[in-house]
Amino acid sequence: MAISSLQKLASQITKSPSFALSSRAVIARFSASSSSTSAKVSDRLVKLFAVDPDGIKRQILGLSGQTLLKALTNKGLIDPDSHRLEEIEACSAECEVHIAQEWLEKLPPPSYDEQYVLKRNSRSRVLNKHSRLGCQVVLTQELQGMVVAVPEPKPWDIP
Repeated sequence: MAISSLQKLASQITKSPSFALSSRAVIARFSASSSSTSAKVSDRLVKLFAVDPDGIKRQILGLSGQTLLKALTNKGLIDPDSHRLEEIEACSAECEVHIAQEWLEKLPPPSYDEQYVLKRNSRSRVLNKHSRLGCQVVLTQELQGMVVAVPEPKPWDIP
């Protein structure tokens, strides 16, 4: 009962044009995870593949409603300390990943804020069309088998 009330509220809020984009992402994550709380965990598993900076392809497990960032940090491919919150305002693009073209079409387009963060942290100020922020990609069952590449840390990000 409470979950259905929250989902109705979330759908009303997300229709509001004045609502912040980051808040919409949080609500989308909550809605995706709460809608499947009665399902088995095995039904929520999303299997992905990540190519690390050394070129090694690894299988990654995540859950529907979880962000790609969380799945990559659980596997140790992204340092959890590099990204304090899963909100765009706290993002420094250290969770940047490159997503294969066939999977980009299955994702919602990047928000203005996400594009801004990616451009701001690029030396040439040019947006790579395969770049996305792991904190902004919410896993779904449609992303089963997705391939992402974790780029090397940029020299200016290494202490």
